[in-house]
Amino acid sequence: MTQPEPDALLRGWVEQPQRRRNLTSAIKELITKSLIIAELEVRKLRHDPTDLIVRSVQPSLWLLIFGQVFARIREIPTGNLAYLEFMSAGILAQSVLYVAIFTGGMALIWERDLGIVHKFLASPTPRIAMVLGKSIACGVRCLSQVFVIYVLTFLLGVQLNFHPLAILGVLLLVFMGAACFCTFSLIIGCLAKTRERMTGIGQLLTMPLFFASNAIYPVSMMPDWLKFLSHINPLTYQVDALRGTMLLHGSSVYGFGLDCTILLVTLIVLTLICGKLYPRVAM
Repeated sequence: MTQPEPDALLRGWVEQPQRRRNLTSAIKELITKSLIIAELEVRKLRHDPTDLIVRSVQPSLWLLIFGQVFARIREIPTGNLAYLEFMSAGILAQSVLYVAIFTGGMALIWERDLGIVHKFLASPTPRIAMVLGKSIACGVRCLSQVFVIYVLTFLLGVQLNFHPLAILGVLLLVFMGAACFCTFSLIIGCLAKTRERMTGIGQLLTMPLFFASNAIYPVSMMPDWLKFLSHINPLTYQVDALRGTMLLHGSSVYGFGLDCTILLVTLIVLTLICGKLYPRVAM
């Protein structure tokens, strides 16, 4: 009995047809690996749960001090809402903004210094999955801010909308806003290289994003140049949707659908940009 030639076996193994990945399997892999990255990020909260408590101090101070003082000013046109009600949605969005900005890029640079990013980049994990995983984890982290703001504003007498659909809408808006600004922070982290530079840029950007929005005053009060910046600021649309969903007598200027669409498109664009820049972290 003659044995087959080794090269014939090798040719047969090489020429064995391989399955081509279709679009469905690629999307499934992207979602699966994004959720795995998100799970790894969320697990960090078990090692330092006090971070959630520390992050809730700043919005509490804004509501207790700034809100109580400016509620006495009658020149700010807030429609049928008391100023504290008008401001509460903006402070929730502000707390999400601060957590996202100082969580995404800072954590990325820290992981690069520890060599963790290099290991992920050496794996077959898609770069977009790495970005989405961190953004999803940041969205989950920011959900605790909803509980803090709801409890505090309720104690201050703000009339909240406790309908289950309204609460789900608020959670969705907080999640999408956190994902957007976390991805924006990751882009900065890909370019900033050091923690000190990331801290400086983060502080430089958070205040203009906050004050160039409708968080603590309506857009109608702004000068024309600031109105333009407000209309291209994603935080404006997050606050607008939160104000119409979170408050019992609140209303949305642009509409809940348009606000969510702008946040979703912003998230997609920022994720694609960050996916391209992500390998620069290891340089």
